[in-house]
Amino acid sequence: MDALVMCGGRGSRFGAAVEKPLVEVGGAPMVDRVIAALHGSQVETVYAVTSPLAPDTAAHVDLPTIETPGAGYVDDLQVAIDRVGDPVVTTTADLPLLAPAAIDTVIEQFDGHSLSVVVPAALKRRLGIEVDTEKEWAGRTVAPTGLNVVTGSEVDHHILTYDVRLAVNVNRESDVAIAEGLL
Repeated sequence: MDALVMCGGRGSRFGAAVEKPLVEVGGAPMVDRVIAALHGSQVETVYAVTSPLAPDTAAHVDLPTIETPGAGYVDDLQVAIDRVGDPVVTTTADLPLLAPAAIDTVIEQFDGHSLSVVVPAALKRRLGIEVDTEKEWAGRTVAPTGLNVVTGSEVDHHILTYDVRLAVNVNRESDVAIAEGLL
């Protein structure tokens, strides 16, 4: 199965001097950490999904690149899926603690339907990470991690994890210190 690293967003909540995927966590750009995790997993080919909003990231990554219009996460993801086909592992570039084993677990649990990895929203809050998106699922309030397997179907399945590494999306400068503390 192939993978898409979504790294074309503006990172407007971040306010860093560099594009968000290039923000360093533990001395390495977040996008490099995500790419290394994907390369260490069962994933076959990794593609960087970039946009005009992140030209430095596009120049930085040493991967096949899919240039999208920068119309938003969902629209850009669809452009990328149309290019590589499905099923495909998708992840955001702001998961610097992502580990190959977590990716492999998701691939192994894939049963032909789209799936999304979620964590309890309370876990993110306990770590000090703001919850930007949450929903009710199976009687609990959960937050998406940014790690998914996407097919042509709607998200039918969720994988609930308590893995703190997947709970840390670095969206703000304060999140960098939290991620570095967990490295």
